[in-house]
Amino acid sequence: MQEAIAFLVERDAVFKQLHTQYGNPNVPTRPEGFETLCKLILEQQVSLESARACYVKIENTLGHVAPEIIAVASEETLRSCGVSRQKTTYLKALSEAVLNRHLVLESLAQKHPDDVRNELIQVKGIGHWTIDVYLMFSLQSPDILPIGDIALVNTIKELYGCQDKNVMLALAENWKPYRSMATYFLWHHYLQKRNRKFIY
Repeated sequence: MQEAIAFLVERDAVFKQLHTQYGNPNVPTRPEGFETLCKLILEQQVSLESARACYVKIENTLGHVAPEIIAVASEETLRSCGVSRQKTTYLKALSEAVLNRHLVLESLAQKHPDDVRNELIQVKGIGHWTIDVYLMFSLQSPDILPIGDIALVNTIKELYGCQDKNVMLALAENWKPYRSMATYFLWHHYLQKRNRKFIY
């Protein structure tokens, strides 16, 4: 962590300023596995608070969140927990992939991030944002830039004046091999400006 911070602070004046202003950014972690991926699916395009409330309802209703339980739960049951029809499809697709061993979650930590991405993207409802966050939070991949994240994009626009995502990606080449830490710095700034805490 300190190596990544030192690299970015030396390489980029924006990170030097952010580090002076805020200190070290928060580095979130989540456990590997099925439950975290379910939570990330629920978090797509909604607030963390509403996604968490939904997950708690699923837990309370089904007793446990596991592939074999989600796979046989009725759509009506999941809908009663606040899961949209679309996300119900996604949770069931993830469950089936795990049960059929098309996706072996325990093996992902030993694989290159590109290979992890290639496997997870095959599951309906798991897109690049979900994969990026899983790689960063659960597998601690050091060089991920979740360019589909609105908070990250807006912060790069604010601090660097970039409007085009291709320009942002080119800018982020300067942050390799620590683009995950760069993202944590930028998220930290985004939340601090809005008096919000990092919830993960």
